[in-house]
Formats: sequence, structure tokens, C-alpha cells
Amino acid sequence: MRRALLFALAVLALPLQAADLKPFSASYTADWKQLPMSGTAERSLAKNANGTWSLNFKASMMIASLTEQSTLRLDKDTLLPQTYHFERDGLGKAKKVDLDFDWSSKTITGSDRGDAVKLPLNRGVLDKSSYQLALQHDVAAGKKSVSYQVVDGDEIDTYDFRVLGTEKVTTKTGQVDAIKVERVRDPSQSKRITELWFAKEWDYLLVQLRQVETDGKEYVIVLQDGTVDGKAVKGN
Repeated sequence: MRRALLFALAVLALPLQAADLKPFSASYTADWKQLPMSGTAERSLAKNANGTWSLNFKASMMIASLTEQSTLRLDKDTLLPQTYHFERDGLGKAKKVDLDFDWSSKTITGSDRGDAVKLPLNRGVLDKSSYQLALQHDVAAGKKSVSYQVVDGDEIDTYDFRVLGTEKVTTKTGQVDAIKVERVRDPSQSKRITELWFAKEWDYLLVQLRQVETDGKEYVIVLQDGTVDGKAVKGN
């Protein structure tokens, strides 16, 4: 469950116009197919008084809780992460990650599960939360495949995605026309499946995610309700 929740809510930083960033908030239901267990998740984007943006995610279920926070800013139309925080309790081992992106020294410093992190920082590097925002906007721009450079543990990894087509998704707000996207992985390295659906009429807000783990466990996350730029999301 933790992978699905994190991925849903749980690249190069491609150019983003400031006008393209719209505040949003969304709540989701999360179901674990193999167990009689469900959870909820919330994700939001808000502009701060100093001009930066805060991307927040919270998830909870009976045996676990998870929070993820990313602060970012736009500089010459490029998305630049500032800080990143992740914390998980329950559902296996606890985990805590804190990262600071110092653009003056071009260095990423922090800690991951108690281990020190120090990496070079270049324009285009994102954290595990802000790349999701970049993906949302790249899909909106009509891109068919994208790659992101993401801080993952003590290294910078490449995350690849491709667009599969258009589908209707049934949510609590009604049916929504959505663009389906999948994470591209080397099948010889991982058999995990990740599929995401972004609403075409609502600034490409994430409305559904399906993930199948290597052990066959399947998770599905579906939009319950949300707002984009102050307007309530409504399906057909």
C-alpha cells in the first residue's frame, strides 16, 4: 500500500509557465485488493506568500500513515525543488527523509533513513513529489513520453513514462475523461506495474492509479472529490 499511496500523490524539469500552475486539492479512496482493507489520501498544491509553492500529500489506513511535503519555485519557467520531507509510520519499517536543495552551491544535502545524503544539483533534478507535478503538466502539454531525473535514496535515478491513450474513469464525482499513463520499467529488472489516469477537463488532476507489485498484490486509488483553482471537480 505504501508504494501505491506514495506514487499516486504516490524528468527533466521541462519548462513550466507560472500561469500553468493552479492550486488544487484532492481526496482519494485507496483499496488493497487482496485484503479487506481501505484507506484515504489527500494531495494539494498551494502558493505561498513568498512566491514558492507547497505540494503536500497525506495518506492513512488502519495500520499505517504517510506524509510527504515538497516546497518548490519557478525560475525562468523551470521547476526547482527547495525542500523535501517524507515520513512513514507502520506498515513495515518506519522511514524518514529530509532533503535541502541549495541552488547557490548546487548541492543536495540531507538524510535518508539516518544515512547522510550529498549529491550534485543541476537544473532538471527533482524530488519524489515535485516530479509528479511535472508529469501532470507534461501530459497536459500533449507529450507522449517523458523522462525525469529524481533523487532516489543516495543517487539520482531516471523515471520514464509513456502515454497509452484516453479512457473514461468512474469516480465519486461521476465519469471523467482521462489520459492513461504508465511507468516504463525494464521487465528484466522489475515486474511492477504502475498505471495513472489524469483528468483532461480538470488541469490533468490525477483521478486514478493502479499498481501491481512483484508479489501480485494490487492497489487501486480513485478520486473521491477535489477542487482545481477553486472550482469543484465534477464528472459526467
